[in-house]
Amino acid sequence: MKLATFTYGGATRTGVVEDQKIADLASIPGAPTDMVALLEGGSAGLDKLRSSLGIAKRLDLSAVRLEAPVLRPRKFLGLGASYKSHLAEVAHIMQPPKHQTWFNKQVTCVNGPYDDIQMPKVSDTLDYEGELAIVIGARGRHIKGPAVRSMIAGFTVCNDVSVREWQMRAFTATLGKSFDTHGPIGPWIVTPDELPNIHKLALRTWVNGELRQDGSTSDLIYRFGEMIEELSTVFTLEPGDILATGTPAGVGGARQPPVYLQVGDVVKIEIEGIGHIENRVVAEP
Repeated sequence: MKLATFTYGGATRTGVVEDQKIADLASIPGAPTDMVALLEGGSAGLDKLRSSLGIAKRLDLSAVRLEAPVLRPRKFLGLGASYKSHLAEVAHIMQPPKHQTWFNKQVTCVNGPYDDIQMPKVSDTLDYEGELAIVIGARGRHIKGPAVRSMIAGFTVCNDVSVREWQMRAFTATLGKSFDTHGPIGPWIVTPDELPNIHKLALRTWVNGELRQDGSTSDLIYRFGEMIEELSTVFTLEPGDILATGTPAGVGGARQPPVYLQVGDVVKIEIEGIGHIENRVVAEP
């Protein structure tokens, strides 16, 4: 299934995308209208939802506004230096990390799949990072082996927008990753059953129609299960948590000289089997 959050008629709720239609879950008695609540129902809740879709009211996808699939995640984390190709392009400025290197993106950066990205007033070192993001679907700690599969609600597209100057202020990178609007995700969550080749998906990023990133999840150093094992060793993962899994080669900051985003630029990120997000850069108001 493709699980979406959308606004229609002044109200925001959840839906299931089917071709060019969206099944409005608000029309199914008792169905959750918030994505976190929907995910908290687990696999049993999703199975019940599937069996009820026949009675749902359908809306034209073109008539609704797609929002970030999870509007208020409890956690939004990003993994740095996780693609072999990206490590190669930044080898002149950093050493390969010995372990998974995670950082926080503050949840106030969450942005819609087609909403504007703001160019900060304090820096012009604005960069893009096309990434596949895991959406957590269960609560768990110390998750190992086959149990990892049950933790994943699905996958979505993410732009880990980065202000490089501020990213380098501290080893945590959090400030440079957390400016408002710098976490576009979407356009929906695709459940794992629709993505059997999750470790072999094409990931591409365009800026103003120019292909900048052309990678594959097969280039990842860590598998998605390893990421969940690492994080859940430390803290409890919860439904709706977003885990951005890193970016392949082609970011603007790694070019020599660097090529950063400008006001008016349009960034499109597409992942095979999921879809695309597209965001215009505008001046911070």
